[in-house]
Amino acid sequence: MQLVATLDEYGKPAWFAATILGFIVWWPIGLGVLAYLIWSGRMGCGNKKAWRSYFKEEAQRFQSGFGSTGNRAFDAYREETLKRLEEEADEFQAFLKRLRDAKDKAEFDQFMAERKQVQPVQTS
Repeated sequence: MQLVATLDEYGKPAWFAATILGFIVWWPIGLGVLAYLIWSGRMGCGNKKAWRSYFKEEAQRFQSGFGSTGNRAFDAYREETLKRLEEEADEFQAFLKRLRDAKDKAEFDQFMAERKQVQPVQTS
């Protein structure tokens, strides 16, 4: 933390020099310094709170689904298509489960049949 405080005292030129020096020495060091500069807000790339709120709003919009396009016919078609695709996906998952169950049963039946054929030799 002493190094960070020292570089902060000298300002942005010191951070730029540290980044360039990091790339010269070994590129992951330079990349790490650059990432630290960006995520710590030392680059001064705009208002961090504004960016955070923007990404939060976009995430909420994405999670809640897409809003209305303004065209009722298209919105109805889209909703109907999405519902149909969800139903088809559920049916397909059920089919895959039945297929796996049938395969497991066939393998078990084969194992039992082979086991019955090979009787252990009993010694007296």
